[in-house]
Amino acid sequence: MTLLEEFKKFIARGNVLDLAVGVIIGAAFGKIVTSLTESIIMPIIGWVFGDIDFSNYFILLGDIPETYKGGLTDYAALKTAGVAMIGYGTFITQIINFLIVAAVLFMLLRSVNRVIDSMEREKKAAAATAADEAVATDPQLDTLKEILAELKRREV
Repeated sequence: MTLLEEFKKFIARGNVLDLAVGVIIGAAFGKIVTSLTESIIMPIIGWVFGDIDFSNYFILLGDIPETYKGGLTDYAALKTAGVAMIGYGTFITQIINFLIVAAVLFMLLRSVNRVIDSMEREKKAAAATAADEAVATDPQLDTLKEILAELKRREV
């Protein structure tokens, strides 16, 4: 088998295609969550706590260049100017993004697990019902088995 044939076989496997679809959907979902966080949630949090813009929370580590003409509270401009900073506001935003994604995935997996558990219970109940219906017993045979069991107990 040539390398190209092996590669085609590898790509044609369901797991690889499922993974590719998952990565693409995950990337798109990540953009949606980032937009939700930056455009809706963080402004609401800022409004509740007094017009806070988390993107401008940072700690200066280096000196500001003399040629810099922007504001001292503009994280993006300072970063563009090459000032060393710790942008903990951006980090807080990313943590909120992660928590949103984790919560959505938890709810999704929780729902899927409930459906799977329900299907398994129904399957087991159907199997038990089918087993009960398949084994028809003779009442006379059952009585004889009970008598035999009683005789065995008396012998002991």
